[in-house]
Order: sequence, then C-alpha cells, then structure tokens
Amino acid sequence: MKVAKSLQDTITLHNGQSMPQLGLGVYKMTDEIEANFAIQSALKIGYRLIDTASLYENEQVVGAAVKESDVSREEIFITSKVWNSDQGYDHTLRAFEESLKKLQTDYMDLYLIHWPGKDSQYKDTWRALERLYNEGTVKAIGVCNFQVHHLKELMASSNEKPVINQVENHPMLTQEELRTYCRENDIVIEAWAPIARNQLANEPVLTHLARKHGKSVSQVILRWHLQNGTVIIPKSVNRDRIRENSEIFDFELSQEEMNRISGLNKDERLGPNPDEFFKDFK
Repeated sequence: MKVAKSLQDTITLHNGQSMPQLGLGVYKMTDEIEANFAIQSALKIGYRLIDTASLYENEQVVGAAVKESDVSREEIFITSKVWNSDQGYDHTLRAFEESLKKLQTDYMDLYLIHWPGKDSQYKDTWRALERLYNEGTVKAIGVCNFQVHHLKELMASSNEKPVINQVENHPMLTQEELRTYCRENDIVIEAWAPIARNQLANEPVLTHLARKHGKSVSQVILRWHLQNGTVIIPKSVNRDRIRENSEIFDFELSQEEMNRISGLNKDERLGPNPDEFFKDFK
C-alpha cells in the first residue's frame, strides 16, 4: 500500500473505493458545541474522514457539522457502526436507517460491525450489511475488533469480505498476527486508540525519535502507523492538537526506526479483549 502524502490523499480499498488514511475520531464527543467545533476545525484544516458510531451518541452532531461546513458531502468520508444491542438482520437494517437520519445523509461511505459479540450473531448482521452494500446505500462495509478466528468464520459464510478491520492498535499492541492475516486477505487495518491514549508520552525510544525529527511523540507514533499502511483516526477536541495530528506528512521514519517502535509491543490492551467483551461494556 502506498503511504499517503497529504490529508487529501487516499488509499484504495479492495472493492475499489477510496478512503483517506488519516481522519478524525469522535468517540466520547458528547458536548454538541465542542464536538461541532472540533469537526468544523478538522474539515477546515483538511480532514476528509470522520469516524463515528451509534454508541457515541453524536451522529446528529456529525451530520449537522458536515451540513454547516464549506466542504461538500461528496468530499467527506463518513463512517459509522452498528452497536451490539442492534445486531441481527432486521435490527441492523433499522439501526442503519436511524444512523442515516441522524447523519442527515442518504448514504454512508463505510458501515462497520462494532464488536463481534459472544456468539455468531454477527453473521446475520453481516448479511444486512451486504444487502445495504448491494443496494448502494453503503459504499463499503467492514468490521471492528474482529480477531483472526472471527474473520475466518465470517468469510466462510459471506459473499463480501470486509474492506476494513478497525481494532485497537498502537506500539504497545502491534497485533502482528492479525495484521498479517488482514494483509494476506486484502483487509485494511484501521487503528483506534492509535497513540495509546497518550500513555507513551514519556517512552524513551519515542521521545528520542521525537527530538531527532523535531516532532511530538504523538506525531512519531502516527507516522509509524502511516508507514505501516494503517488508517488512523486520532480523537481530539482541541484545534491545535487536531492540526498537530495532521502534520505527519513532512518527515519519514527509517526501517530501523520503524522496527524500534514495533519492538515496544507488550501485547497490552487499553480496551477490552474482543473474545471477552459482550453487550454490557460502554
């Protein structure tokens, strides 16, 4: 996969759709004024990917911000997700319509299953996503937090394979086995918590590289993701931080530096394990 060289650069998903490699995540942005300001700021800076979910309870804010912006809807890549309690064929179709209504749009660029859940109900959910994709109201479909065994089970009984697997991914959790499997099956990895919720701000390897390149630790980590071919959606409501997160296209990490960052892996999760997480976690 080629590495994006600007905020407007895109990667090509296996179904031919284009998707920006860097976007804005809006998890936990529940203050409407604050969230609207963050989204408007991101769009003015040049972001074109906004990642939300029904769980985040801010789809209506995303929709309003996109409507109010000077950027046309066609230029903005909007992602949302179906939550665990809405899984199943009919429930998913209803949840999608509700999300579309809140987003004030007649199509979605990417729709994802938020978690695999404790059984194989995601297969029925996926059938609903395939229908939406075939009808054209979704341009691409994918999953979140799927382990290799979930992906194998899903693809064994589906017509479409996911274009994206959005998972927790950062230098403390590099997910090499999962990344390899997804790469072999042309599924793009998208990282949530890409900078490990700032827990690596004082990590010696990263602070050294930050000083060397004249960048922040967050920028070094985001650049590592970029060169790994990962789609990244760092979340911030601060305009300066949103801008800082976008300023990662003017330097490059060597392969040795990339390896040093990958070597920080501890298989340490900040969020729940997909095999243990069911409906009751928020």
